[in-house]
Amino acid sequence: MSIIRYNSNEFVPTTFSNLVDKFFNDSLARSGGSTFIPKVDIVENPASFEIHFAVPGLNKEDFKIELNDNYLTVSGERKFTDDKKDRTYHSIETHYGSFSRSFTLPENVDGGKINAKYNNGILELNIPKDEKKALKQTIKVN
Repeated sequence: MSIIRYNSNEFVPTTFSNLVDKFFNDSLARSGGSTFIPKVDIVENPASFEIHFAVPGLNKEDFKIELNDNYLTVSGERKFTDDKKDRTYHSIETHYGSFSRSFTLPENVDGGKINAKYNNGILELNIPKDEKKALKQTIKVN
């Protein structure tokens, strides 16, 4: 007896965008693609921006975070290791390989104070705002 993945809604996309995403993601995975795109949440609060990356199975040493002229790039690699050679995989749905995500940051952030922490598969970047570089200004008419 073998294990077979079952999904009753496997080819019923909810939107055209999901259909296109499914096509490219599945095609890349089937062809042995070596990249993946982690899901990201971006949150703004009065004092900072937060970017949360869903990247389970990595160590904090696996990440490379660079800031260049308000252009933030986070990259890394999740390697597939099969330390037990006597196993037969019937399905692998998790993503492995290298990734890179880039973001243009607003002018009102303090790049020198960005900090990162990795906990329970979530990489959290905290990007504080610089109060001196306020983007919104009120101009009085004379």
